[in-house]
Amino acid sequence: MAESSRIWTHIDFNKEGKQVGNLHVPHSVDLSAYAMIQIPIVCIGHGEGPTALLTAGNHGDEYEGQIALRNLARLLSPEDVHGRVIIIPSLNYPAVESGRRVSPVDEGNLNRLFPGRANGSATEMIAHYVDSVLFELADVVIDVHSGGRSLDYAHTALAQRVADKAQDQALRELLTVFGAPHSVLTTGSGGGGATTLYAAAAKRGIPALTTELGSGATLSPQGLAIAEQGVRRVLRHYGIAPNIECVPAPATQLLSSLGPRHAIYAPRAGLMEPLAEVGEAVRAGQPALRLYELEDPLAPPLTLNFGADGIVSCRRFPTLCARGDGLFHLAAPL
Repeated sequence: MAESSRIWTHIDFNKEGKQVGNLHVPHSVDLSAYAMIQIPIVCIGHGEGPTALLTAGNHGDEYEGQIALRNLARLLSPEDVHGRVIIIPSLNYPAVESGRRVSPVDEGNLNRLFPGRANGSATEMIAHYVDSVLFELADVVIDVHSGGRSLDYAHTALAQRVADKAQDQALRELLTVFGAPHSVLTTGSGGGGATTLYAAAAKRGIPALTTELGSGATLSPQGLAIAEQGVRRVLRHYGIAPNIECVPAPATQLLSSLGPRHAIYAPRAGLMEPLAEVGEAVRAGQPALRLYELEDPLAPPLTLNFGADGIVSCRRFPTLCARGDGLFHLAAPL
């Protein structure tokens, strides 16, 4: 029998209307024995219909989703909704507060800890609550991400590959409705695999997608617009907010991630000079970057080449690289 979550909230998910509150995560420390990490949450319910679970701030240095969901939370009124919308714009609140990818409380990377643990670290408890409580309520899940401090990403929506044909079709439809410029079906091999939020939702049979909509821990206006319009289209498509204003979905390019075996990693520390842009079509053998040594100013740079044909899905954002840093990842058209 699964353990009950230790996280609690005053929000009544079965109540109609617009409720604003917090998820309370127990966090006992030296100077505050009974402290709680408080994660803001909005629940908007009205009548019968599906439930959308919308999250951002899973990584704290990714901002397009955090702002898009705050705007949506203000916009929606109960009369706009047929069903329920649960909005958590700062899911890993300690990471959001500190502007970090991972939590300063326990160094937890929330998007690598699903399904979490009821009595684990603070970040594991958040993952467990989402997996064991919120997924039970959800009919569709969107977790909005961006590249954060370390990555420059082509504007992309992603869904986890599944074996079930009906669910696979539902995921492809969800990607099409969301309408990001690129849509990637992935096995998760380049990231957290089954330990990510959207993969954990897919494992439960819930149509779920994530995104990568910006870079460098700043706000991309284009990424923000994609997040706002994509979420609106999904709410309209599912009949949850049937009259919400949104522009028609542009065509999306459906891709398959080529995974880590076709990625480029730094063989040593140095300064990276990229030779390809995100979203660019590249060929095997084409130069991807030049890597300059730090110690010897006269040493010629090391040129690293792409190992496969594909489209650049992301590249490293900072110029300074350490040995083992991921520098380029590729996807291929389906």
